[in-house]
Amino acid sequence: MTEDRTVAHLDTKIIVIPADDNPARGTLKIGDRTFPCALGKQGITRIKQEGDMKTPEGEFPLRSVFYRYDKLSKPIYSRMPMLALMEEDGWCDDPEDEAYNTQVMLPYHASAERLWREDDVYDVIVVLGHNDDPVEQGKGSAIFLHVAREDEGGTLKGTEGCIAVAKEDLLEILPILSPETTLKVVTH
Repeated sequence: MTEDRTVAHLDTKIIVIPADDNPARGTLKIGDRTFPCALGKQGITRIKQEGDMKTPEGEFPLRSVFYRYDKLSKPIYSRMPMLALMEEDGWCDDPEDEAYNTQVMLPYHASAERLWREDDVYDVIVVLGHNDDPVEQGKGSAIFLHVAREDEGGTLKGTEGCIAVAKEDLLEILPILSPETTLKVVTH
């Protein structure tokens, strides 16, 4: 009961702010909590293009959460729709295909990113409502909040355009999220 009251009083907006010293790093804020995050290797853009290695600026709804049931040791709680990943899950990233920027089953006849990965990056995926209502060809696909890669020193590595946080941070954030939560990427 106490946990539900705490969660209900937290701000349901996630704010992502870039770091001053590195365009591929930033801070993710939700309520009174802050977490280091990785951004696109080329920073943030107002006009997202497929393959530009940039995180889109804007405010996005959260659509759903995918998770690797075989790699997470305890059940995940979130008020978001939770979907267990299957080995055949993919996300179409071919701007010429009619399924562009949507979930597909692999193998798929066009280019599609595999969601079931050997590394931990997609152990938890929060699907952001970027370029999905309606989908515009070439304006970016598979923009997620997911688990970050780290270099040998523990520094978060830039992404291909997503926002990424440490796995333990993402698992801490999940119970706070709801279908009303939005994620806003801002520039200075």
